[in-house]
Amino acid sequence: MIIVTGGAGFIGSNIVKALNERGESDILVVDNLTNGKKMHNLADLEIADYMDRLDFIERINNGEEFGKVTALFHEGATSATTEWDGHFVMNNNYEYSKSLLHWCLERETQYLYASSASVYGSGLTFKEDREYELPINMYAYSKFQFDQYLRRLWATHGEEKMSQVVGFRYFNVYGPREQHKGSMSSTAFHFNNQMRETGVAKLFEGVDGYDNGEQRRDFIYVGDAVKVNLWFMDHPDKSGIFNLGTSSSQSFNDMANAVLAWHKRQGKDGRIEYIPFPDHLRGAYQSFTEADITNLRSAGYDAPFLTVEEGVNEYMDIIND
Repeated sequence: MIIVTGGAGFIGSNIVKALNERGESDILVVDNLTNGKKMHNLADLEIADYMDRLDFIERINNGEEFGKVTALFHEGATSATTEWDGHFVMNNNYEYSKSLLHWCLERETQYLYASSASVYGSGLTFKEDREYELPINMYAYSKFQFDQYLRRLWATHGEEKMSQVVGFRYFNVYGPREQHKGSMSSTAFHFNNQMRETGVAKLFEGVDGYDNGEQRRDFIYVGDAVKVNLWFMDHPDKSGIFNLGTSSSQSFNDMANAVLAWHKRQGKDGRIEYIPFPDHLRGAYQSFTEADITNLRSAGYDAPFLTVEEGVNEYMDIIND
């Protein structure tokens, strides 16, 4: 069996889809379906069972078994960067992740988990090294602290003596099956909706010295992110914490123009409009990200990544079908 937490969510459901495409259906999906609309991410997928995240962690903490589990993809988390209830975030992200980690280590189950590029805060160097990590919100801190916990375990016990543990510091992931995320969905998703409704893609005005819409992010298509996850599952001898981005930043203008270009090919013209930068995001916003993927390449992953223009074309074909 393979377990995917957050399996009804964005990246998790795409992992389940990719596993299905490999012929894998003995999959336990763990999630929180309070937002029942997330079920649409599972409706076309084949799984063995579904379990609520609270029932699951209770069984994990009781040391219960689920049969032979070869790999656990831990994608479930409280992902809102605007959530400042530290007790809630640390319990849901940090403590939950630790429980799963030790359960997997005791059974030599491959543990592949979602970290986040948010651990770098407002810095301009994005390398998996403590000196560049300074989280600026609770979500980022919870991810950072788990990475730190894992590093201490490796330092104490020896990484090579432990079963596989891999953390992925996701940069700006976009693509199909993110519609349930609301305001936390990617700019590609929002620009597409704006184009369909009004023909106007709305971007933030300049901030932090960047011109209008020229803030830059490392946008990675979800299909590429999933390929990296499965590559590590196929290479259980590889452990570590890895940046998961393209290593090439592009502007929000690039993203908007890629969406507009797709719609133009369908016969609908659009334009960009710049809106004031929100006050509540000042001081808690990354205006630039760009993954250093030296360690990922050194581990042996050598597949190329889609550009924004390539990824958006594929995404728009799916989401507007």
